[in-house]
Amino acid sequence: MKLSVIASALNLRLENGSPDTEITGLNGIEHAGPGELTFVSNPKYAAAARTTKASAVIVAEDFPAIPAAMLRAKDPYLTFARALELFHQPMRYAPGVHPTAVVHASARIGADAHIGPYVVIGEDVEIGANAVLLAHVVIYRGAKIGDNFFAHAHSVVRENCRIGRNVILQNGVVIGADGFGFAKTADGRWHKIPQPAPVVIGDDVEIQANSCIDRASVGETRIGRGVKIDNLVQVGHGSQVGEDALLCAQVGLAGSTEIGNRVVLTGQVGVVGHCKVGDNAIVTPQSGVANDIAAGTLVSGSPAVDHKLWLKYSAILPKLPDIARAVRKKD
Repeated sequence: MKLSVIASALNLRLENGSPDTEITGLNGIEHAGPGELTFVSNPKYAAAARTTKASAVIVAEDFPAIPAAMLRAKDPYLTFARALELFHQPMRYAPGVHPTAVVHASARIGADAHIGPYVVIGEDVEIGANAVLLAHVVIYRGAKIGDNFFAHAHSVVRENCRIGRNVILQNGVVIGADGFGFAKTADGRWHKIPQPAPVVIGDDVEIQANSCIDRASVGETRIGRGVKIDNLVQVGHGSQVGEDALLCAQVGLAGSTEIGNRVVLTGQVGVVGHCKVGDNAIVTPQSGVANDIAAGTLVSGSPAVDHKLWLKYSAILPKLPDIARAVRKKD
């Protein structure tokens, strides 16, 4: 694909390069070679941009000139993502129902659906147009799903759950398994609490491999529009996740957690039940949230505290043995 075609498709300004340069692929700035396109969004890679062997680099509008051809962009990272889409079109699946699929007679499925091998669709299920259900997907009775649903192999949607439009479930996702609810009996045993309430998922959500969104005993577990959930995430029963939130790998939300809009929970964050994390808050890796987190804050540690305070804790921690010895000498 010629550089001029890429620039036109992404509405970019080409500088310091031939529009006829042929681009065959994309790569990271430290590994890109002739014929490849790369990008710079992190300032620490600015030096690498001056020595890269890539044929062209996507850079910010105010980025200093470099020897390679430059494509000026407001957001180089987002632009690189869109450039990838030019070279890597998603796989297309022909409409039709595989002969091994089991689809209940009462199920209503929209036009142009692809129903793969050994898919099971229960009674009274509704699925919108252009759905793709790959091998061994199971949709329990009463589930309602919008247009452009894409379910990878072995994902499951349980009974009566509701899913919006443009939702992607990666392999092994389970939507609507029973919440972890048990009441202790007088003789010390655990009595299962019914979990009939559905999971409700908004439009434009992606849930990645082997993550679980549990149903509740009362109320609903809700995932807001535009939420992106990474691999191996657990969302407990009755939790609420606001719009455009990011839940990174191995995040765990206990029951009835409230996560605000545009919150970012980075890897292995755990949130205690009934806690609230306010809009636009960020929780750094392996932090434990045991109390409410105010909107717009950056927190770290376990229990999570203001990030600057946590940095002070971290600086003092290696010195604690010396401090303890000094205190004992004074005594």
